[in-house]
Amino acid sequence: MIMTTDMRVDYEDVTAVEDLNLRIEPGEVYGLIGPNGAGKTSTIRVLATLQRPTYGEVSVGGIDALENPRDVHRILGYMPDLPPVYEDLKCWEFLDLFAGTYFVDRRNRTTRVDECLSLVNLQGKRDAMAGTLSRGMTQRLVLAKTILPDPKVLLLDEPASGLDPNARIELRDLLKMLGEQGKTILVSSHILTELQEMCTSIGIMERGRLLESGRIDAIIDRLSDRKRLLIVELLDFAAHEGALRAELEPLGLIEPLKDSIAVAFSGDDRAAVELLRSLVEKGLPVKSFKEQKMGVEDIMKKIGAREVS
Repeated sequence: MIMTTDMRVDYEDVTAVEDLNLRIEPGEVYGLIGPNGAGKTSTIRVLATLQRPTYGEVSVGGIDALENPRDVHRILGYMPDLPPVYEDLKCWEFLDLFAGTYFVDRRNRTTRVDECLSLVNLQGKRDAMAGTLSRGMTQRLVLAKTILPDPKVLLLDEPASGLDPNARIELRDLLKMLGEQGKTILVSSHILTELQEMCTSIGIMERGRLLESGRIDAIIDRLSDRKRLLIVELLDFAAHEGALRAELEPLGLIEPLKDSIAVAFSGDDRAAVELLRSLVEKGLPVKSFKEQKMGVEDIMKKIGAREVS
């Protein structure tokens, strides 16, 4: 649904994006992660047809975005970082104005405006002036504007900026829902925790280059050396630590934690069940036995990316 081939973006003597090859499949919620200055916004602006790359190929929804930008606009919703609003309009008026420019059917326009206000949890601010909203509410209002025409592709540049924790949870749930409806979403952020729970796939950018890209579970499988990290916690840990170590050391590298030990385990689920049964049968008071999944932050460490919050 989104594809770039050898895309490069230069600003005089600065290369913002270098030979980007990006593939995003339909229905994916794709998180573009990287520090400020990594090239995320330049990438999104090119995809949104707001600027041309120095060279390379770009397509959105199977449409050549460089040759047919107007056709791309018909399927695209774009939300920039720190987007402006018309402060002297009420929230519903702001959305109604853009519903007209997006050719939303006049007969359904009021219903669609109210639907979008409800989706971003702003129905209580329907008649409030847009200029009186907090930054977080302004972000939500612009997101409502972005989804008004029911686009197939959404490009969201730092959409969680300024949102409080509850609003971020609501944003995560909304993006998941839109993805389940078949929409393709590219969302950028320099904060890992904003993207980990809402994205199906990620791309990690640094200094204009794409270091890693793909589905999160596939990247984890590729980078984890087929090892699982099991955490075994005991009651009265100090009294039983030695015995637990003796059982775990033959299995792989272990790391002591508070009241528990982590072991790099190469077995499958059945082998993990057998290990737990063995520990219990040998009298070890197992309080918890769990697998610690690799997360986005672990991926960043594994590939050596830096400067990301």
